[in-house]
Amino acid sequence: MNKIVSINPTTKTVNGEFSYHSKKETDFCLKNAINAFESWKLKSINERASYLRNVSKVLNREKEALATIITIEMGKPIKQSLNEIEKCIQTIDYFVENTENLISPILKESDSNKSYICFQPIGPILFIKPWNFPFWQVLSSASYTIISGNVILLKHSNNVPMCSKAIEDIFKESGIPDGVFQTIMVSGEHASRLISSNEIKGVSFTGSDYVGESIAEISGRFLKKSVLELGGSDPFIVLENSDVEKAALFASNARFLNCGQVCISAKRIILEEPIKEEFINEFLKNIENMKIGNPLEPSTDIGPMANEAQLGTINNQVSDALAKGAENLLQKNVSEFDGLFYPPTVLAEISTNMKVYNEETFGPVAALVTARNEDDCIKIANDTKFGLSSTIWCYDENKALRLASLVEAGMVGINTFFKPDPSMPFGGIKRSGIGRELSKFGIYEFMNIKSIKHS
Repeated sequence: MNKIVSINPTTKTVNGEFSYHSKKETDFCLKNAINAFESWKLKSINERASYLRNVSKVLNREKEALATIITIEMGKPIKQSLNEIEKCIQTIDYFVENTENLISPILKESDSNKSYICFQPIGPILFIKPWNFPFWQVLSSASYTIISGNVILLKHSNNVPMCSKAIEDIFKESGIPDGVFQTIMVSGEHASRLISSNEIKGVSFTGSDYVGESIAEISGRFLKKSVLELGGSDPFIVLENSDVEKAALFASNARFLNCGQVCISAKRIILEEPIKEEFINEFLKNIENMKIGNPLEPSTDIGPMANEAQLGTINNQVSDALAKGAENLLQKNVSEFDGLFYPPTVLAEISTNMKVYNEETFGPVAALVTARNEDDCIKIANDTKFGLSSTIWCYDENKALRLASLVEAGMVGINTFFKPDPSMPFGGIKRSGIGRELSKFGIYEFMNIKSIKHS
């Protein structure tokens, strides 16, 4: 296929077709990025931030139109698409205001008269980003990457070429110099080849752990820095000593946001035995009240899956669980819809041999696991190859903090659902990835941390 085709998952109709970049066009973009970097790195942080301030203004002015693009291209309910654009604005504004302070030189005491650590950009960074949060996944990390002096080539998911083009247009409208941010329409295979080029100095990838393996291998072979966010099978632990009703509300929202297609959503809901029935009753009640339908309608809570592949994967995972003894507590009817809809499903009696226990479930399916006690909760939580985010519900703060220290994850929410915060590092351990996004730690990933001493 020589075209990238954008499909509306609600109607299965074609939104548009986009041509792949030729090798000549891609080489031009690489050269353009190098040329842009030579002048961009010399600008002050305030000068670079002024362009990002313009990006924020464009997003704010065009947020309804941009949110609509998200919804028609990957099926996210329009109210959630609007929230995504708002979150991009808030994150850009944070780094506009704080990057200079976050990467200002640090004076150190040493055996020399004067010693300090400074932070310098390294060059063009290849972004390879997914479709589930098509604006946030790009703009959240692009903001500080650009303000700190690097330049970006974006290879977005081929599911969302309209979003990819719209993001590039936003940067152009902001007046940012040519070559600082460019979108390239290429295949995954072509993107892998780009990593080996001398012009690319680092790679930021969000996606599956299997593709992440390949990118890490290529990056390592050519000694390129890579930041990999590779998803998870996040535990949502509810202990006996907790606000069960509130936990059930947060769990239902956390599991079914964006039709369950969220890397840090509640994937395995682990219930301490005494509160199991109470939680399930509240949880099912919340899901029954969620509206399934046209994602362009403001009242819709759950829209279609983003693409046929995801629909097939989640159906396979549920079929596997039911064949191995899982109990289906809820499967709402979606037969009236023509698009890529999957019925919101709640599975209980989950065992360790099921795919919904061992794999990332990227769809509207909740897996409920029963634990004997708090120690069993932690054992189940850590019984996964992933380690991205986690949640613990418990009234006892000391106990919750102790358990948070035992959970093998990069992020933990206590009596709340963990949401990305620009001031906090975002990322995981084990097969959930390498490196961090957001905060000063995210900025440092693609900076030369230079030590200088002089007498």
